[in-house]
Amino acid sequence: MTTPATLLVTGGTGTLGRLTVPRLLAAGFTVRVLTRGEHPDADGVRYVRGDLVAGTGLAAALDGVDAVLHLAGGARGDDTAARHLAAALRGSAVRHVVMVSVIGADRMPLGWFRAKRDAERALADSGVPWTVLRAAQFHDLVFTMAARLAKLPVLPAPGGLRFEPVDAREVADRLVELVLGEPAGLVPDLAGPRAYAFADLARGYLTATGRRRLALPVPLAGKVGRAYRQGENLAAPEAAHGGRSWEAFLAERLAA
Repeated sequence: MTTPATLLVTGGTGTLGRLTVPRLLAAGFTVRVLTRGEHPDADGVRYVRGDLVAGTGLAAALDGVDAVLHLAGGARGDDTAARHLAAALRGSAVRHVVMVSVIGADRMPLGWFRAKRDAERALADSGVPWTVLRAAQFHDLVFTMAARLAKLPVLPAPGGLRFEPVDAREVADRLVELVLGEPAGLVPDLAGPRAYAFADLARGYLTATGRRRLALPVPLAGKVGRAYRQGENLAAPEAAHGGRSWEAFLAERLAA
């Protein structure tokens, strides 16, 4: 298909955005990044002011835009941000909106997952043809969690908590493919090459950094614990899987 001339990226300065924007430029897009603060244009990227949660500056940011890649997210407010974006899209000429979400958005009984689910629905109801990719937790997030836990005298080991961490670079590659393609609705999940108990991920970090900790089993109670034990946060059987493992990521990150 013909590459859209201008693409607006939300969350373009975050972990995933910093990986995705250069790939979009290499694919031939004119890239515009939405930012809440002042940011000088650089490296072929134009930065435009706007606030998704407040709903300000969006109409101007979308002016002349052919497609939107919605990567913005945080601990809270993702549903509100998506509703504001959807409202702005209704008055625009945008032909395709692509969003990254999280595996389990429609199943996990946690507020952040529900906000992602509601964000998906808001964009699907915008009237603009859409594509949603649900991805697993990034290696970077697991690394941050493990590093924090490694500072404790005892390693908490939540029973039944499993992750399929995926490399953010592989998610970035997939998102560029999706933006270049036709709107496809909800596409297959993207997870890492295998599932790990979280305690094993943390032990891998400890081993790689030359540390040892006693593990303390911690039960996960209630609906949330049951959902994790049932693997509701894990990818569906038809999911795609990245090739870069947690061990490979650890070796690369620690070497750097």
